[in-house]
Amino acid sequence: MNFNYDIIVVGGGHAGCEAAHIAAVMGAKTLLVTMDMTKLAQMSCNPAMGGIAKGQIIREIDALGGMSALVTDRTMIQFRMLNRSKGPAMWSPRAQCDRMLFSREWRKLLEETDNLHIWQEQANRLILEDGRVKGVKTTFGNEFRAEAVILTNGTFLNGLMHVGFSTMPGGRSGDAESLGLSDQLREAGFEVGRLKTGTSARVDGRSVRFSEMTEQKGDGDGRCFSFMNDRVVIKDERSCFITHTNREAHEVLREGLKFSPLFTGRIKGRGPRYCPSVEDKIVTFEGKESHQLFLEPEGWETNEYYINGFASSLTLETQIGALHKIKGLQDVVIYRPGYAIEYDFFQPTQLKHTLETKRVDGLYFAGQINGTTGYEEAGAQGLMAGINAVLKMKGGEPFILRRDEAYIGVLIDDLVTKGVDEPYRMFTSRAEYRILLRQDNADERLTGKGYSIGTVSEERMQRMKMKYAMVEELEAFLKRSTVCPGEINYFLAERGTAPISQKIKAINIAARPQIDLKELLPEVRGSEVLLCNRAESKTDIIEAAEIRIKYSGYLERERGVADKIKRMEDLKIPDDISYDELVSISTEGRQKLSRIRPASIGQASRISGVSTSDISILIMYLRR
Repeated sequence: MNFNYDIIVVGGGHAGCEAAHIAAVMGAKTLLVTMDMTKLAQMSCNPAMGGIAKGQIIREIDALGGMSALVTDRTMIQFRMLNRSKGPAMWSPRAQCDRMLFSREWRKLLEETDNLHIWQEQANRLILEDGRVKGVKTTFGNEFRAEAVILTNGTFLNGLMHVGFSTMPGGRSGDAESLGLSDQLREAGFEVGRLKTGTSARVDGRSVRFSEMTEQKGDGDGRCFSFMNDRVVIKDERSCFITHTNREAHEVLREGLKFSPLFTGRIKGRGPRYCPSVEDKIVTFEGKESHQLFLEPEGWETNEYYINGFASSLTLETQIGALHKIKGLQDVVIYRPGYAIEYDFFQPTQLKHTLETKRVDGLYFAGQINGTTGYEEAGAQGLMAGINAVLKMKGGEPFILRRDEAYIGVLIDDLVTKGVDEPYRMFTSRAEYRILLRQDNADERLTGKGYSIGTVSEERMQRMKMKYAMVEELEAFLKRSTVCPGEINYFLAERGTAPISQKIKAINIAARPQIDLKELLPEVRGSEVLLCNRAESKTDIIEAAEIRIKYSGYLERERGVADKIKRMEDLKIPDDISYDELVSISTEGRQKLSRIRPASIGQASRISGVSTSDISILIMYLRR
């Protein structure tokens, strides 16, 4: 066996799978090292992909040639477009998946990928020579050498699980922790911290009184994640169910707090503020009498359900006692309890925007190792690390997405510029340019970029071009078509919008907020043949055209703001600048700039502790 590769990826979670796949697609001889080949891209927490802002990230991964969206489409048991009552900048796709099938599909995909080999063993040491990474060593003493190594170890680095006062080493229930790498990198000068996350009990659906809960069905309209699919029909769509905690359940939980590892100081790592455990909720929101819970099905061929909203590290007795007080769960039987897990992470300010470490050449970090939480955030980082590792190996320019180009750009810039003090989760509110960064136009924003660097196929590129040619054709049709009062006023009256008194361009009617373009088109002569060649995807085409028409003013204004800010992003800062010599900059500013070493004025301006006056002085210095 040949033990020499171009790229080695350590860790087979969502980040590792995306990194290994894209590196191999780009022509690099790639090795994926994982402790368990049967758990590739395992859904360790809830069995779902997407959601608010996270759905946008999955669409962006897909537009760049990643696989998360395609695997989701092959395994989803429910699909919903969230926030449809709000503007399109807030629409977010979300899918429940068959958790076991999801992992099997990822393995099948990776095993069919040319240039990619999978090795099952634990990597416990890096091979470092003269400030560069040269490969990895494993627990059995094997050595694999490569030009670049991407670490995607997730929650496994010195992982420690908690249920009450009982602890067990491990990176996930049933899986051992990963040892050695944290200590080695700490000795090499890296800043290593501890974070905490948690998961909920899994329950047997046969013991749940679903009739006492609120059923939440999917949209059932054939929508899907990947831009490569026009429509995905779920033959046996599964529902989620909603219930709520109550006073009685809270009393049981409060009684169990004396055995809580979280509130007795046994857990040292900081947990996610936006996804707290149920015991954290009842303490933080003491006056709130109930909290919403979602029962999410784990797959087609299992009775297992995940209780979203009930993450806990309390004792088994407390978890069961509280669940039995909740409507619909009075007789519930659990498969396994919820637990908390502490793990090592590396402060991401130690990274470049390429996700390569500043301290060791050729070493990349991606996923929860960077302090993030969520499959989607991990997958995005893995994709970008894999792309940049290959580009550097080939002598190409770094591939970096700006904040106005992608949620992925926002994610990585936040991490490397601001760092984290709790697990980072993506929200739409983190993005300044939400109207530009919609889930529907991720292909328009990114597919061309992926094609230029070799991650996107010719088929995907042509598909994207055809879609937007039809969007533009539809816009042009509406601009040249007219409607008459006698033909359209009844339609306008039914929708509560003002009638017209003379002929008017159809696009002016389409711009009205009360009008649905899909409903308007049949009222416009000539529209019946417009979309006949792409009947399956006409919903996406109509929606894209409608967003352009209705939000054109907002889009132009936001693009103008982004272009102004881009000028600051384009003002690069030399790598060898000595901030200590710039005595006019505040002491805190010099310290922060020296530690993070921003690549541009735009990045420097987003560093906490660097003032506007500090930036002005830095700009004057660069101009001189």
